[in-house]
Amino acid sequence: MSEESPGTTSEEFTHVTADGTAQMVDVGEKGDSRRRAVAKGEIRLRPTTVSKIRDDSIEKGDVLTTARIGAIQAVKHTWERVPMCHQIPITNVETSFELGEDTVTLEVTVETVGKTGCEMEAIDGVTAGLTVLWDMVKSAEKADDGSYPDTGIENIHLVEKTVEGRQGGSS
Repeated sequence: MSEESPGTTSEEFTHVTADGTAQMVDVGEKGDSRRRAVAKGEIRLRPTTVSKIRDDSIEKGDVLTTARIGAIQAVKHTWERVPMCHQIPITNVETSFELGEDTVTLEVTVETVGKTGCEMEAIDGVTAGLTVLWDMVKSAEKADDGSYPDTGIENIHLVEKTVEGRQGGSS
């Protein structure tokens, strides 16, 4: 049996059976609802790299378009990477980038109509999009010793989660 956190019992964990076995939550009885999640994060870069992104002069190609595609692809495949995440019908994905002096911020909005939320998809989209961005600019960011002292993915968080109009089933 797995260890429990102080003050909790295995009955309080929705993804663990009484004997400690991992399980996926059954959402079959829940009604469908319109759901939306927005996540955001940033990558810290050298100011010269951000300028090159702005000027579309990174050697590997169009950084923001490639990162956008990576974010959308990650959203659509989150259920394959997050063990207890349900496969959900994605109805919309929006991505937006904001270029600062030494940061690029990515915001990902995910929408679905279904029985469970899309927060993990939004967070996964941000994580993957920023990772793709790093890959696209790594030659501009790499120090002489091969490290990346000025580069870091930071502050990934859920900004918003909404659920509208449950239809049928139990909550």
